[in-house]
Amino acid sequence: MPNEHESSQKSSIDDTINNAIANFQSGTISPFELTERILKASTTSAGSLTPDLDRRRRIGFSEVVYAEGKPIDALLNVIEMLLSNEKSHAYSEILATRVSVEQARACCDQFAHVRWNSLARTLRVSAKDQPLAPDMVRGQDDSLVVVVSAGTTDASVAQEAIETLAWMQVRSQLIQDIGVAGPYRLFAHLDTLRSASALVVVAGMEGALPSVVAGHVSVPVIAVPTSVGYGANLGGIAALLSMLNSCAANVSVVNIDAGFRGGYLAGLIASRPSRA
Repeated sequence: MPNEHESSQKSSIDDTINNAIANFQSGTISPFELTERILKASTTSAGSLTPDLDRRRRIGFSEVVYAEGKPIDALLNVIEMLLSNEKSHAYSEILATRVSVEQARACCDQFAHVRWNSLARTLRVSAKDQPLAPDMVRGQDDSLVVVVSAGTTDASVAQEAIETLAWMQVRSQLIQDIGVAGPYRLFAHLDTLRSASALVVVAGMEGALPSVVAGHVSVPVIAVPTSVGYGANLGGIAALLSMLNSCAANVSVVNIDAGFRGGYLAGLIASRPSRA
C-alpha cells in the first residue's frame, strides 16, 4: 500500500499542476510553459526508473511494466508508485509482463492483491481487490476479443494476450489448437470468431493461420508470430514474414512472441465504444 512519503509526493504533484494552471489563467505563463510544467510534474523518478504517471490521462490506460531484467527492488518500487498514482480511479490495476518466478514471489510478498500467471509470465497487481481471472471479466459492453492459437506450444504467448485483455477489462475467449494442419477444426468456431470485435491469432511454424482465419471474418485480425518451429522457422522470423505478406487485407502484425502487444491492440479496438 502507498506509504506516507508517496501520498505526500502525489499531493505535491497535484499542487504543482494546479499552481501552473492558475498562473496560466492569470496570464503569468505562456501555454508552452504550462505544458512544460505539467510534463515535469508528471515525471517522477524511482531510482533509475521514471514511470509515466500521466499515461492514463493521455491514452486511457496506465503504464505497463516490462519486468525482464529489472532488479526486484526496482520492480517493487515502480509498481508501488504506479499503484499510488492510480488510487483515485475506480479501477486501479497494474500489469507487469515477462515476470520471473523470483520477481513474482517478491511481488506476492509485497502486495496484497496479486494475480500471477506463470505460463504467460504476467503479473497483475491491484490496490483494492483481487484481480479477476480472464474468464470472469465481463467488460463494459458486449465487446469480445477472441484469442486463437495454432497449437498448445503457442499457449504462453496466447495467455499473455488473454491476461492483457483482462487487465484492460475487455471480455475475451481463448480458442486453442486449431492450426492449419487440421483446417476443419476452424469451422466449428466460426460463429464465435465472427461475433468478436477483434481477433488475436497466435501462430508459429509457417505462420499461415491468421490469413486463413481472416478470410472468414469481417473484423480486424492481429497476427502474433511465435518463435515455435523447426530450424527454418528462424526463431519466428519465417512466421513474421509470412504474416506480413498475408493476402488478407484485415490482417495486421505485431512482433515475435508479442502476446501483450497483440492483446493490447485488440483491447483498444474492442474497448473504443465504451471509452468514447
